[in-house]
Amino acid sequence: MANESRPCPCDIGDRFDYGGRGQEVQVEHIKAYVCKPSASTDKAVIVIHDIFGWELPNTRYIADMLATNGYIATCPDFFAGQEAWKLSNDWATFDDWLKTRSAGKIDREVDVILKYLKEQCGAKKIGVVGFCWGGAAVQHLMLKNPHLQAGVSIYGVIKFFADISSLLHPTFFIFGEKDEFIPLQQIAVLEQKLKQNCKVDYEVKIYPGQTHGFVHRKREDINPQDKPYIEEGRKDMINWLNKYL
Repeated sequence: MANESRPCPCDIGDRFDYGGRGQEVQVEHIKAYVCKPSASTDKAVIVIHDIFGWELPNTRYIADMLATNGYIATCPDFFAGQEAWKLSNDWATFDDWLKTRSAGKIDREVDVILKYLKEQCGAKKIGVVGFCWGGAAVQHLMLKNPHLQAGVSIYGVIKFFADISSLLHPTFFIFGEKDEFIPLQQIAVLEQKLKQNCKVDYEVKIYPGQTHGFVHRKREDINPQDKPYIEEGRKDMINWLNKYL
């Protein structure tokens, strides 16, 4: 179970030493990191960051990976200028910090980015992936936003949204077996609800022995035992997007 005094077990994991191949742009009231593939495409993916914000090199690494696989990838600042969580912050203040950064209150920013992708980048098919806080944001968008085609929620916090079963779009859920913050019991309830109520394609996958953050906050070279699962999670993410975009 999660330690209640530390409501998210997000230590930074392995902070990548990675500069990024994309560029930062200003889109109306928010900044965004954008990386485009070498060939022109009408497919795009919005990458939603975790509590450590849009500038985390690890998340930009994933955005660049998506671009390498043929997608216009953008990671906007969904905190809209508010500070991301820092490791030096006191975890006792986390709940108060989170109240001003709700994963269910990103619709204005998403609309801005959708407009940018369609009008400035020529995108016609748009998916979304998100990690931790961003994974919960994906769940929100898959329930609410008609303008997206598919989503991948990567260790998205289930308890933020009581009922995730009435999805509008195909959604892939990635969880770690040893995630302190998302108990297997919660995942089992989610699967049950989806089985009973969901009208679109979905998949829930639990990766053996993996902890919170494994897909984007673990480096394969210093976690050799986890490397197959890190690579599998990333491959599954891309395969899901390829299938529905």
